[in-house]
Amino acid sequence: MSIAKTASPVDIAVSGLQAQSMRLKVIGNNIANANTERTETGQPYRRQDVILSTDEQGLSGVRIGGVNVDATTPFPLEYRPGDPRADADGFVKTPNVQIPIEMMRMMAASRAYQANAAVLKRYQQNIDVTLELLK
Repeated sequence: MSIAKTASPVDIAVSGLQAQSMRLKVIGNNIANANTERTETGQPYRRQDVILSTDEQGLSGVRIGGVNVDATTPFPLEYRPGDPRADADGFVKTPNVQIPIEMMRMMAASRAYQANAAVLKRYQQNIDVTLELLK
């Protein structure tokens, strides 16, 4: 049995801030590209999500594992028979980004960011009180 090194509260909160900041950037990118029907690949934009992980015990903070492209959710089809990108049946593929879902994810990431910032603030307050008591 190996013993995992426990990170300080500051390290954990900072890793949480970094993770949520990355999530907010990716979500913002998804929202910005919600109407991008053609990328450099010729396909509509595919939503992205941040991969987060931690150690087995969860005592070392959050690690950003990268950005995952959602290749499993199909592109919604929109009926536009006059569009040059339409298929033989008149349907155009649109991005697999759903704005309401992205807004919920953005709110969750924002709240998680605020919670980590509050931990840092409380930690600093505790340090200040401790130093005041030692005077």
